[in-house]
Amino acid sequence: MKNVTDSFVSLGHWPSAGSFGFNTDILATNPINLSVVLGVLIFFGKGVCASCLDNLLSLSDLLDNRKQRILNTIRNSEELREGAIEQLEKARARLRKVEMEADQFRVNGYSEIEREKLNLINSIYKTLEQLENYKNETIHFEQQRAINQVRQRVFQQALQGALGTLNSCLNSDLHLRTISANIGMFGAMKEITD
Repeated sequence: MKNVTDSFVSLGHWPSAGSFGFNTDILATNPINLSVVLGVLIFFGKGVCASCLDNLLSLSDLLDNRKQRILNTIRNSEELREGAIEQLEKARARLRKVEMEADQFRVNGYSEIEREKLNLINSIYKTLEQLENYKNETIHFEQQRAINQVRQRVFQQALQGALGTLNSCLNSDLHLRTISANIGMFGAMKEITD
């Protein structure tokens, strides 16, 4: 027993590994002790080993099942990852498409705004031009009406002045002769036209 204790104590104190060689001392190498321990284990472990073997087989089955579940989980995770990557790519493609459409709408919107702005400016200019023409026509019409009113008043005043002069200068005898001369002129004119 002292040899076993010494061998364990000597494990803590290894000699320096300066040389290599075979140890031929049977007691120092401990093959007898090892064979005794193995014999005792085999003799007393026959019944224990059968149950250990069953335990090892069930443990092996349990580990295989666990391994299969882990592999299935990894496979499912990979499939989910690939699906997620595919959905991400689709989402990125949709995002690019929507961004391009938004840019197109923005460009079209700006050009539509500019076109509407130009149409509105042209419409305003046309309306202003029509209003200017209407104003000029109204001014011209009012000028013509004012001129006609002035002419009528001037003509009425001139006619009243002429009638007043005639009435003051003419007496009834001169008046009758003027009427007779005018009737004669109208009669001569009638004969010429007939």
